[in-house]
Amino acid sequence: MPASITLSGLSYSTPDGRSLFDNLNLAFGSERTGLVGRNGVGKSTLLRLIAGELAPRSGTIAVSGRLAVLRQIVAPPTDMTIADLFGVRSGLALLDRAEAGDADLSELAAADWTLPTHLEASLSRLDLSVGPYTPLVSLSGGETTRAALAALTFDEPDLLLLDEPTNNLDRDGRRAVADLLASWRGGAVVVSHDRELLENMDAIVELSSIGASRYGGGWGAYRARKAIELAAARHDLDDAERRLSGERQAAQAQAEKQARRAGTGARKAARGDMPKIVAGGLEHKAEETRAADARLAERRLAAATSAVEEARGKLEVLVPFSVSLPSSGLVADRLVIRLDQVSVGYDTRVLIRDLSLEVRGPERIAIAGPNGSGKTTLLRTITGDLFPYCGTIDRRVDFAFLDQRVSLLDEAATIRDNFRRLDPSSGEEACRASLARFKFRADAALRTVGSLSGGERLRAGLACVLGRAQPPQLVILDEPTNHLDVESIETVEAGLRAYDGALLVVSHDEAFLEAIGIGRRVVLAT
Repeated sequence: MPASITLSGLSYSTPDGRSLFDNLNLAFGSERTGLVGRNGVGKSTLLRLIAGELAPRSGTIAVSGRLAVLRQIVAPPTDMTIADLFGVRSGLALLDRAEAGDADLSELAAADWTLPTHLEASLSRLDLSVGPYTPLVSLSGGETTRAALAALTFDEPDLLLLDEPTNNLDRDGRRAVADLLASWRGGAVVVSHDRELLENMDAIVELSSIGASRYGGGWGAYRARKAIELAAARHDLDDAERRLSGERQAAQAQAEKQARRAGTGARKAARGDMPKIVAGGLEHKAEETRAADARLAERRLAAATSAVEEARGKLEVLVPFSVSLPSSGLVADRLVIRLDQVSVGYDTRVLIRDLSLEVRGPERIAIAGPNGSGKTTLLRTITGDLFPYCGTIDRRVDFAFLDQRVSLLDEAATIRDNFRRLDPSSGEEACRASLARFKFRADAALRTVGSLSGGERLRAGLACVLGRAQPPQLVILDEPTNHLDVESIETVEAGLRAYDGALLVVSHDEAFLEAIGIGRRVVLAT
């Protein structure tokens, strides 16, 4: 029987009562499906429901075939090795005893002599050259993710669930993930914002506040179809607004006509042109007609208003948020920052030696290099979070640093309070207007940062930094696209293209770097 996942009438609400899915019907088969949608819409939650980690409010989830889930390893135990990750420590230990002559006959019968070769092949598939007893803590974040992917496919499951598999991976790691999926013969559901990876999907499923929609083909085909839907939604909204305007005009014209008739009847009755009993009957009939016309007009107006709201709601789902930035005031060729013979690292491990770098005017520089080469360490040293081993750093302008955790935000405070703390000169109205541009309107601005999803958190960080009346003249970004949905990435790209300050960016997302106009790269070696 072919592997499949079938969701029937699925409904789920978050612990705070927010409904994510309501009567969702969806199926995944033996194909590679990209799962996309805006931050907070429930993509990762849907994967957890399929994996059985969460229970739906109602509905059923049927899985045919063996399922494997990519789990992000944030802080592995110090004694956890590659063998532990793959679940083969005992099997390898048995082979070691057998080779030493310490295994009995029953153990020898159970030994899998192909295990080391199978393990090595799985690691090589993801371009990893590590031994089975390599501690996970010795690997970079990207290497750990690749090891987790290798372990995921080790037992050849029928269906894969991957949540942002290319996050934190360098170019080689991203290519390894793409190659793995390209050669995968089973089914895969991939939550991702990586446009290169999504381009090679067999189908795209978009989650939104109005349900799920399936599109055949990869990212390009999906975007082309979305453009058609956006044009149609705008056309529908224009039609609905014209209808509403017409109904209002018709209601007003009818009311004026009835008023003129009533005035004529009143004047005739006052002159005694007709008997009172006749005048009273006509007045009663006129009242009934006016009431009927008013009810009809009310129904037509309500229908037209509902049509406008429905059309506007569909358009809201399709249109991403927009960013407009005030000037930073940075002039051309002004020295922004200078590094002179700087060496950085952790403890006794030097990652970067004798680096000299100048940033002038509104330059846009990418810090590039493979996982483990010290990119994030360099940014933390530039911002003053770490001290260099040697060398000097001369910072000449104000800057803002958005790390991967957006730690400049206070998790216990609301988005609004964070904005006012970071920009004390901003008034309440200006604060709310800036946050609204980043889609934190009304009560959404009063959510605590700790309650936000990863993408919402970065969007809040960008709002608090770029939305100020006077943006910083240098913005430093560490993997800014890791947790943003694609629509948000494209909007941030547009905003950063309009930003007239300097940019210093660490990112493995080539499409993002190209879109924001990176003019220079500083490549770090391992």
